[in-house]
Amino acid sequence: MNKKSFKAFSPLLLSSILVLSACGGDDSSSTNSDDVQTAGSDIEDATELSFWTFAGTHATFYANAAERWNEENPDNPIQLTVENYPFDQMHNNLLMALQSGSGAPDLADIELAKFPNFLQGDVQLEPLNDLIEPELDSFMQERLDIYAKDGNYYGAPTHLGASVVYYNTEIMDEAGVDIDTIETWDDYVEAGQAVVEATGKPMTTIPGNWYGIWPFVAQKGSDFFDENGELTLDNEENIETLEFINDLVHEHEIAEMAPGGQYHAEEFYGFMNDGGQASIVIPMYYMKDFTTYMPDLKGKIQIRPMPTWSDSDYQSVTMGGTGTAVTSQSENVELAKEFLYFAKLSKEGNIQLWRELGFDPPRFDVWEDEAMREENVYYEYFHDDIFDILSEIKDNVAGIQLSEFTPDVLTEIDSNVMHNVLTEQSHTPEEALKESADTVRQKMESAN
Repeated sequence: MNKKSFKAFSPLLLSSILVLSACGGDDSSSTNSDDVQTAGSDIEDATELSFWTFAGTHATFYANAAERWNEENPDNPIQLTVENYPFDQMHNNLLMALQSGSGAPDLADIELAKFPNFLQGDVQLEPLNDLIEPELDSFMQERLDIYAKDGNYYGAPTHLGASVVYYNTEIMDEAGVDIDTIETWDDYVEAGQAVVEATGKPMTTIPGNWYGIWPFVAQKGSDFFDENGELTLDNEENIETLEFINDLVHEHEIAEMAPGGQYHAEEFYGFMNDGGQASIVIPMYYMKDFTTYMPDLKGKIQIRPMPTWSDSDYQSVTMGGTGTAVTSQSENVELAKEFLYFAKLSKEGNIQLWRELGFDPPRFDVWEDEAMREENVYYEYFHDDIFDILSEIKDNVAGIQLSEFTPDVLTEIDSNVMHNVLTEQSHTPEEALKESADTVRQKMESAN
């Protein structure tokens, strides 16, 4: 397979604040620590398991899984208590509980960029190799590697998070553009010029955060760090990529800055729902945002692979994600692991990730399963060949590299790079990236 692997090199600083999944798919809009769901409380002699998450939709998913578990395992029932906490509170409390040796739940959701925190030193999470390795060939390896250290897998992935292009076919048809002719980014620019001329609407918008550059950088085969953890933020490939994005706005004039600054803002949802732009580049998990916040676009949106760069074969990039772990403090480790496999790693668990959450399963062997083809809200809203498209590109999906300094890079991008280049136009792409790279290098040197 032609894929770039995910690697988490060293732990993120506890004080770092990085909400990848809030910006990228996994619903992290939790309510408060009193938000608790319990399954199996009416079953006598059920084994109690506790679960922490930061996402309300995840809480419901696991509560439903516990109900199914109890139906299928009447001789080994569980009482699952799922507590839904605010993002930072949950991760900080979990890390402190594991470090102190008490107070941790049996299972917990850990967001992608926070996961390296929990792989530091003597890891207090249980290896899941006995669950994963027998079926390793059924998973997208990139998603598993991101939660791994020293040959052990510590997290069960929630989705693949493959980045795609969502096209508004009503706008594209008005411009006389066949979306299936858009194969390269040069084609995309040409199509965008036709869209602007015919409709007066932008081909796309650019978010003012890292999402406006990272998917494009990774698809080009580059990243902000290399496989050895060396900073590559200001390398030539990244400069060229930011120049391309800048040209979409200021030279080709087919893109604008996203209303609200990012794709999960209320202002953007309204803009997109009103047919404000012709396309958006974002992972598959955004289907849920479409069906929830943009009902007027039902039947108008078609999903296609990302256009390719001339010097790269990658057709997609995985972004965002949450790994579910079993903590070493659990008094029922084996049962917790069995339940985790049942809920999330098994074929049926992966099918439920699609049915309930609208996520693209990390097990590609279920993509062709008949159960995945059953009519649901996503097929009704989009089209019924979604997983045919994924199957065609699965060997050309790029990953990302993580470092403990990734939060510093993303903060620089959000606070300085995108603003200085695209909004203020006070810096060239090269100037902005080199300036921010120097800032991050100073932090890296100070930490060492």
